[in-house]
Amino acid sequence: MQIFRTVCCCLLLASCAASRKASQIKNQTTFLEDLMKTKPEQFANILSNKDSLNVQVIYTQINRSKKNQPSFTDYTFNINKNNYFYPASTVKLPIALLALEKLNDLNMAGVNKYTTMITDSNADRQSAVLTHPTAQDSRPTVAHYIKQILLVSDNDAFNRLYEFLGQEYIEKKMKEKGYDDALIRHRLQIFLTPEQNARTNAVSFYDTSGKLLYQQPAQYNKNAVKTLNVKLGKGYMKNGSLVNEPFDFSLKNRLYLQDLKNVLQSALFPESVAANQRFNLTDDDRAFVKHWMSAYPSESNYPYYNKNDYWDAYCKFLLYGSEKNSVEPSVRIFNKVGDAYGFLIDAAYIIDTKNKVEFMLCAEISCNTDGIYNDDKYDYETIGLPFMKNLGRLVYEYELKRKRKTTPDLRDFIINYNNR
Repeated sequence: MQIFRTVCCCLLLASCAASRKASQIKNQTTFLEDLMKTKPEQFANILSNKDSLNVQVIYTQINRSKKNQPSFTDYTFNINKNNYFYPASTVKLPIALLALEKLNDLNMAGVNKYTTMITDSNADRQSAVLTHPTAQDSRPTVAHYIKQILLVSDNDAFNRLYEFLGQEYIEKKMKEKGYDDALIRHRLQIFLTPEQNARTNAVSFYDTSGKLLYQQPAQYNKNAVKTLNVKLGKGYMKNGSLVNEPFDFSLKNRLYLQDLKNVLQSALFPESVAANQRFNLTDDDRAFVKHWMSAYPSESNYPYYNKNDYWDAYCKFLLYGSEKNSVEPSVRIFNKVGDAYGFLIDAAYIIDTKNKVEFMLCAEISCNTDGIYNDDKYDYETIGLPFMKNLGRLVYEYELKRKRKTTPDLRDFIINYNNR
C-alpha cells in the first residue's frame, strides 16, 4: 500500500510539474498578445493583421540575482521562420562584431580597430578607399566604420567591413557560432551580381608612419551560396516601369529575428550565451561597441552629424518611432535597426538608470500593404514606426511597474559620452 501511495504521489508531482511547464510555455507565447490587447486603440489593427504584416516580436525579461547575475526569459509573438523577412541593415551588427573578432584573431602587432585600413579596387564595380574625410585625421579604420554603422547605419561603412571579412569568412564564422540559417552575402545599397559580391577587395593595414603591417589579398568565395525560394508581393518597379510579378528575394540576405536577438545578447552579455556563440572581443572592443551602440549622432564629433538630419532618436525606433523630440535623459537604447523594401526591424537592449529598468525587445513588421516593391511607397510612417514606438512604450511601461526581487545594478552600461 505504501509503495502504491508513493507511486501515486510521484505521478501527481510529475503531472503538476508538467502542467506548470505547459502553463509557462503558453504564457511565454501569449503574454505579448495579451499585453497588446490592453491597448486596442494602438494594436487592434496589428493583432488583426499580424500575419499579413508579418509582425514578429521577442521581449526578453531580465532578472538579476543577488550577485547581479542576469537571467533571461523570452516572450514571443507570432515568431515564424517560414515567413521570410529581409533583415536590411540589422546584418551590420554581426559584421561589425566579426570585423573586431578577425582583427583579434590575426593577433598582429599594431593591427587593431584604430589602425589605418586601405581598401583597394581589384575587380569590376569595386571602389578603393585611401582616406576618410569624416575621420578626425582622415584615416579609414575599422573603428570609424563601426561608429558610422552604430550611429546612423551607414551603408558604405558596412560594405568596407564586408570586404575586409569576405563572403566565405562571414558564412564560416556565423555557422561556427550556431547561426546556420544566417545568410550575409551581398553589399548594401549598390546592386551587384552574385559573382561580384563573391569577390571582395584587397585590404592593407598601415601604421601612422606609412609602414605596411598586414596585407590581405583580394578574396573570392568559390563555394555555392544557398538560394532561397522566396518571392513576395504582386509586383515591383524596374527602370521606372511596373513588373506584375512577385519580387524575387532568393539571392538576398537572411537573418532570423531570434538569431539577431542572440547576436545582440552575445555582444552585451557574453557570459549569458554558450562559449561558441560569443564573439572574440577585447574589453576595449566591448566598451567601444556599447558606447557607440547607445550614443546619439550628436554625441559624435568624428564623424560629425547635423542634428537637423540626424536627430537623437534617429535610429531608435522602439520607444520613439519617427519622433524628433527630446529623448528621455535617463533612458539609453543599445540597438541596431533596419529598414528596406518595406521591412522594418529594431533589436534593442533598453535601460532606465533612474528607475532601474532593463529589458531586451526585438521586433519586425512589413510595411508594404500594396504589395509593390522598389516603388519607395512603404507604410513606415503610418504603420511601422507608430507600431515600434507604441510597442516599445507598452513594454517599457510594463517594466516600470514590474516588481523585481533584486534591483539591477546597471553601472556596466552607464557610459561617459563626452568621449566623442
